[in-house]
Amino acid sequence: MTLEEQFGITDEQIGEAVERLRNGELVAFPTETVYGLGANALDSIAVSRIFAAKGRPRTSPLIVHVSSIEMARELATEWPEIAQKLAERFWPGPLTLVVKKKPNIPDIVTAGLPTVGLRIPAHPVALALLREAGIPVAAPSANRFTQLSPTTAEHVRQGLGRRVAYILDGGPCTVGIESTVLSVTEQPAVLLRPGGVSRSEVEALIGPIVSSVHAETSEAHPSPGMHAQHYSPRTRLLLVSGGAVPQEGKGAYLQLRSKPLHEATIVPMPEGPPEYAARLYAVLHELDDGDYDWIAVEAPEETPEWESVLDRLLRAAVK
Repeated sequence: MTLEEQFGITDEQIGEAVERLRNGELVAFPTETVYGLGANALDSIAVSRIFAAKGRPRTSPLIVHVSSIEMARELATEWPEIAQKLAERFWPGPLTLVVKKKPNIPDIVTAGLPTVGLRIPAHPVALALLREAGIPVAAPSANRFTQLSPTTAEHVRQGLGRRVAYILDGGPCTVGIESTVLSVTEQPAVLLRPGGVSRSEVEALIGPIVSSVHAETSEAHPSPGMHAQHYSPRTRLLLVSGGAVPQEGKGAYLQLRSKPLHEATIVPMPEGPPEYAARLYAVLHELDDGDYDWIAVEAPEETPEWESVLDRLLRAAVK
């Protein structure tokens, strides 16, 4: 099935997006996780436009998207055997591998760090764009910094407006939360951000991994998504247990098991972690436009399966 048949995207649209990337402009495109805001990763001026458009601090590095394992290896000074093993198993897919970078990747991409996060996205539109462009593309989520990540092209339009030169609309994202970020520059590998590939899946392939203990500082972070406040709707978000929602104001309740103890708009959520993750940002975007005073989210279980969802909710609840 062609991109036009599947997503309504023509070869001409891919061609225009490629031309804009090569000219140093910003292009928003769909991945299986969230929509990315892309720039030529080898062009420091183009990459600086990402930070300006998002209002993103330069202490937060960007993930570089590539079209093949061979392209990834060309950007790394070292490519450990474990990186090859993980790439062959999970790429294309929602896993970012942090490796030591080559000098041709500008420091602005990596927050001045000697490492870079690389991944091959699984979305057909993203893959077509990367293959046609033939360049690595730096792309964080296509939203203003700390705000909700976009899972549709309309979310990008509402959040960034004219800050982005061109948007490829590939429909809703299927994974719905950002990629897992795993550093393979040391052993055991370090989980910097939980995401679309679970800890259990990674450990089943390479054995035990450890979690980063990186604290919130003004220095460069080893991975995106490590600021205390992140993934936040404009509306106040609360993590609650046992249905203990606020008694005052107009609110919505994302329900897993418990009924709210006070009046609220009930939004039933899927019981499975992958299904929940795929729905989360879309639901929060919708509620953010609903004139609510608060959004209460029933806290999921603290288990490996819920790790990535809980990470997003904990950061979204910080104000």
